[in-house]
Amino acid sequence: MCGRYALTATPEDIIEFLSVISIDDFPKRYNIAPTQPILIVSAGERQAPGSNLPVQQAMLARWGFLPGWVKDPKDFPLLINARAETAAEKASFRAAMRHRRVLVPASGFYEWHRPQKEEGAKAQAYWIRPKRGGIVAFAGLMETWSSADGSEVDTAAILTTRANAAIASIHDRMPVVIAPEDFERWLDCKVGEPRDVADLLKPAEPDLFEAIPVSDLVNKVSNMGPDLQVPVTPVAALPEKKKPAPPEGGGQLSLF
Repeated sequence: MCGRYALTATPEDIIEFLSVISIDDFPKRYNIAPTQPILIVSAGERQAPGSNLPVQQAMLARWGFLPGWVKDPKDFPLLINARAETAAEKASFRAAMRHRRVLVPASGFYEWHRPQKEEGAKAQAYWIRPKRGGIVAFAGLMETWSSADGSEVDTAAILTTRANAAIASIHDRMPVVIAPEDFERWLDCKVGEPRDVADLLKPAEPDLFEAIPVSDLVNKVSNMGPDLQVPVTPVAALPEKKKPAPPEGGGQLSLF
């Protein structure tokens, strides 16, 4: 899954990478969590042939997808991810897969390796970023939810797929990454149906990301600084604590 990610690029870099019309200035975000507003990019109005104007538009949405038919969000689970393998058939995501596909820009994401219970070890957090730096675009879905009083909330989810060889040892899922040359095809919901973009819903190339072990500071939403991405020695690599050697002869130590 993808439960935390970061976006620390400048608005100018995002505009250039995603060819969006404009973006309001915003701070670097090192610990983006569910229910928070996230930046998403959707298809804009098609420009005239030969135009050099950007064709995508950016907006903010709540990270936590709400289908239009939900009556009360309190009675509905928090959907931050959608499985790419089944999203086109699931009632919650079917309409968005057909009509409201978006991109979610990110500087990288966090994942946790959780040992088996019998191992008795704590989970190890990893900061997973592009090896060459820069921005990636996750495949996303959006839906505008309307309440009974007429107010509206734009909501979004990130599509995930099976992990590639580089990530599989940490977690079995990862976000779907859309390559720049496929942005327009993914976002074009007027022509492209889900089956036409199914080939894009695949694991990223194994050499795209690098995984860096980091501290568990990222576990707490209130921690929002760059120290979240400082490398640490992974838990599994820490030396085991040595037990004190028994007294000579194997007998118990006497205090008298």
